Parts: sequence; structure tokens; C-alpha cells
Amino acid sequence: MIINEIKGDLFKAPKEYYLAHCISGDFVLRSGVAKKFKKVYNMRDKLFQKYPLEKRKKYGYVGKALLVDNVFNLVTKARGYQKPTYDSLKETLVDMRKQCKKIKITKLAIPRIGSGHDKLDWDSVKDVIIEVFSDTEIEILVYVL
Repeated sequence: MIINEIKGDLFKAPKEYYLAHCISGDFVLRSGVAKKFKKVYNMRDKLFQKYPLEKRKKYGYVGKALLVDNVFNLVTKARGYQKPTYDSLKETLVDMRKQCKKIKITKLAIPRIGSGHDKLDWDSVKDVIIEVFSDTEIEILVYVL
């Protein structure tokens, strides 16, 4: 596993990279980088189409990495106004790792997940990423503005 932080725009990552970012299970995508995914990828509509929520449920999929096109949507909390935990983040990363292995993804590009609006400490998040991906051949580019 290789992890590098680079200055730049996540949305300009090379095409061979899959992108990943954190979202809530209600698919609100109202702030931060999630809002940009909503606009650039029409992600909210695509999430509802590919991952419909059960009747009478307003959110779901916490702990899952929902793959849409070349984007992993890491569901780290149920509702948009909540904050994730390191455990819920790790659960989504483990799910993403399994999917990467299954479909042979070796390149990921991410923002500093969980540490913007979600208020997790980036150094602690980075430690979780390293723990989850340490024995893989995956290269992770962390985009910092």
C-alpha cells in the first residue's frame, strides 16, 4: 500500500483512479465534497436508483461503500446532520477494500475523508486507512486543497 498526499483538485485525478468520499445514509449530499459529487456526477439520483431505500426507511447502508460509476460513496453515518465515528469509517473502508480486491482496483483518490465537515482528526483517519489497506497493493492519493 502506498499513500501520498498531494495538493490539487480531487475531480482532476487521473482517469485510472477510483474516487471515494463520505456520505450519509439519507443520501442528502448537502455540504463539502459530497455536494460537488452531487453536482458533477448527479450522484444523489444515481444512488437512489442503484441503492433504493426500503419503504418507510429514510436512510440505510451505514458501514457500506456504495460503488457508483468510478466513485465509492462511503456511508459513515445515517443522517446528514450526524457525525461519523472512527468505527463507522473503518467499517466502510473495510467494505471498500473487499470490493477493490474483488474487482481488482489498485488506485484510489480521496479527499481527507471524515476530517472536513465530519470533524474527525485527519492523522487518526490516516492511521485507520493505513491499518485497513496496509497489506494491499493499492495506491491512495489524498487530495488536499
